Amino acid sequence: MLCGLFDWTLRWSGPATGTGRSVHVGEPDGTYVALFTGGVVGANSFHSYLTSEAMNHIGVVVDDIDAAEARVRKAGFAPENHADYEPGKRFYFTEGNGVEIEVVSYS
Repeated sequence: MLCGLFDWTLRWSGPATGTGRSVHVGEPDGTYVALFTGGVVGANSFHSYLTSEAMNHIGVVVDDIDAAEARVRKAGFAPENHADYEPGKRFYFTEGNGVEIEVVSYS
């Protein structure tokens, strides 16, 4: 979903801690988001793999906020909380897993 909305690429995907799975999506040579879904996590695992709801939201910077909003709507999400503010424009939407995503343009 993130790749389609923001023209990102799948940078890596595979097994992760315990029986989990990790997927890295983002810019081909730049910023990316590491997504993780857990399985059975061992007692010696780093605690962030056991944490739920530890993130406030994901912020994605785009050049053309109107085009990004059109893609978000086309994908079936409801943009909300629009604002023009210093230093740019933004809106938010909540994706299917309940994660809030802020889309911002500094152009």
